[in-house]
Amino acid sequence: MAFDGRSRGGSISQINVTPLVDVMLVLLVIFMVTAPIIQQGVSVELPKTRAAPLASQEDPLVVGLTKDGKVYLNDNPIALADLRAKLVAIAQAKPDRVLVLRADRNVPYGDVIGVIAAIKEAGINRLGMVTEPAPDGAPVRASGGGRS
Repeated sequence: MAFDGRSRGGSISQINVTPLVDVMLVLLVIFMVTAPIIQQGVSVELPKTRAAPLASQEDPLVVGLTKDGKVYLNDNPIALADLRAKLVAIAQAKPDRVLVLRADRNVPYGDVIGVIAAIKEAGINRLGMVTEPAPDGAPVRASGGGRS
C-alpha cells in the first residue's frame, strides 16, 4: 500500500475563508458609505480673509465659538468659566502649545473678546484665528451687527 497523503473516509481539514471574506467586504462597504456622512465638529461660519496660514508642527488646540454663544474646546462643549481653568492646566503642562480660535462671523465682538481674554489669562500666548480664504478680487469686509 502506497502512501498518497489521503485517507479514505477521513475528514478534510481545510478552513473555508469565503464567508470571512464576504463579511469583511460587507463591513468595508458599510464603512465607506457611512464615513462621509459622519461629520464631526462644530458648525461655524468663518469670516473670510487673505491672511496666510500659520505653520505648526503639532495639532493645535481648537476653541470654537458658535453664533448662539456656545464655547467648545476641541469639539467638546465647555462653559466659559471652565475654559480658563482647563487652559491653565494645559498651559502648565505645555507652555508653548498653539491654540486657534474658530469664531462664527456672526458672534458679537464682545463675546469673542471675552474668550480671547480667558485664553490670555490662562497663560496661552500663541493664539491664532481660523478664517476662510476670500475669493480672489472680492473685497474683504466685516459682517455682523456693526454700523456702516
